[in-house]
This record gives sequence, structure tokens and C-alpha cells, in this order.
Amino acid sequence: MARPDKAAAVAELAEQFRSSNAAVLTEYRGLTVAQLKTLRRSLGENAQYAVVKNTLTKIAANEAGISTLDDLFNGPTAVAFVTGDPVESAKGLRDFAKDNPNLVIKGGVLDGKALSADEIKKLADLESREVLLAKLAGAFKGKQTQAAQVFQALPSKLVRTVDALRAKQAEQGGAE
Repeated sequence: MARPDKAAAVAELAEQFRSSNAAVLTEYRGLTVAQLKTLRRSLGENAQYAVVKNTLTKIAANEAGISTLDDLFNGPTAVAFVTGDPVESAKGLRDFAKDNPNLVIKGGVLDGKALSADEIKKLADLESREVLLAKLAGAFKGKQTQAAQVFQALPSKLVRTVDALRAKQAEQGGAE
């Protein structure tokens, strides 16, 4: 009777791995239920935090084509499945771990690439996607403004040069 339940759990976990942009494995030993609830809220709307069984999750990850996490499935494990901006969730995990040292970030995967705990912390140091896009748009706008100024300067410089040539010719013509 336990076999169909386990198969269903593996299938559900495998689907979560496939549909997520990122997955972060953590050790939650020593955290209370209230603290886990707070952690779930801090991850944002686009992340789901689930306490999992190591063996079933390892099988599910392998079924989803992720074999780089195999070494991390030891001890009490929970996975944050991120479907939105991974930076927001990484910040939530990092900030929660600062306040609650019992939460240990083991590692994870982002778009199929394995990440160490340090790389996840570096990811948390990035600005959000929206902020980075706004900065990029600002940079493009600045470059357009510079280009417009250059294009406006060319005709006025040409006019000044032509006027200077006319004045010089007039001086030379009047001096003869």
C-alpha cells in the first residue's frame, strides 16, 4: 500500500523540479513550526518550501534530470522550489539564515546548473531582476541622449565652420 503513495510522491516532486527555475536544498534541524512558517512567508509568492524525504527526493531529482544534488541529500532536508525570481527567494533564505543559524543552505540548482551554498549567497547579493532591468534601461536611455547630442552638435559645428570660412574668405577678398 505504501508503494503507490511513494510513487505518487516521487512523481509530484519530479514535476516540481521540472517546473521550477531553481531549487535550493536546506537543512532545517532545530527550527520550530512557527519559524518554518515565517521562512515560507519570507521566500515570496513564487517559491514553495517543502520538507522532503531524502531518498524519494533524490529519485525525483534524478527523474527530472538533476543528478548534481545527490550528495546533498543527507540529514533533515527541505527544498525551496522557486518558480519566479530566484534572487528574491535566495535573499529570503539568506536573511532568514542570518536570524536563525539553525537553517543551513546546502546548495541547489538554477536552470539546470548546480550551485554551492556560497553561490546561492552570492545570488542573494544581486539586485532583483526588475532593478537590473531598470538600470539597463537607464543606461540605454543615457546612451541615446548622448547620441542625440552628438547628432545635434554635428550640424551646428558644420554651420560654424562654414561661417568661419566665409569670414576668412571675405577678409582675404577685402585685403587684396
